[in-house]
Amino acid sequence: MTILCIETSTSVCSAAICKDGTPIKQCICHDGSNHARLLPRYLEELLAFAREQHLSIEAVALSEGPGSYTGLRIGTSTAKGLCYGLNIPLIPVPTLEVLCESAKEHLSPLTSHLSPLFVPMIDARRMEVYTMINGETKAVVVESEESLYTGDEPVYYFGDGAEKCAKVFTKPNWHFIPSIVPEAQYVGVLAEKITNHQPPITNHQLAYYEPYYLKEFIAAQSHVKGLK
Repeated sequence: MTILCIETSTSVCSAAICKDGTPIKQCICHDGSNHARLLPRYLEELLAFAREQHLSIEAVALSEGPGSYTGLRIGTSTAKGLCYGLNIPLIPVPTLEVLCESAKEHLSPLTSHLSPLFVPMIDARRMEVYTMINGETKAVVVESEESLYTGDEPVYYFGDGAEKCAKVFTKPNWHFIPSIVPEAQYVGVLAEKITNHQPPITNHQLAYYEPYYLKEFIAAQSHVKGLK
């Protein structure tokens, strides 16, 4: 299956084409939240590449959250538009699993002889993170290692919510890994696996699909003079 993949859950924006679970081409930017400007450009480039390579896009895979509210909405609306326009299904992929897939790829030489616990962390403001431990996804206020896990095996934590926790995590079995971000190419790798046991979202179901925010969005009162 040839899948067009979108990842906009953090400040990193990326899109990719994967075929049969293998990334073929990826466009990515680490320079901040420019998703609304960059994503259409990346998709145009990737669709042109697909035409040149005589590839027929069969589905869109989306990193569904949790993550940035704005980023998720941009990615979701773009993905739904593509699915409607191309008459292809949508494959939602959990963002924290995408982050773990990225970490495993980068850390495989380091952890090949171990059985570590991978703890992805996406920033949820202040000392709160979105994380997944042993398959359970939750929002956690980080106060110590025990806020997340009490075991003694090696723990590798990573993601844009992890760096702020490094001063809190002092036990020797906890290891911070920098520069791990969710990427669209890993969305495609996981999407191929997901379709083996879960049907994608078809066009008549798309109207009801929403990103996985995990927490409700609460709008704060504006501090700009004249706005309420």
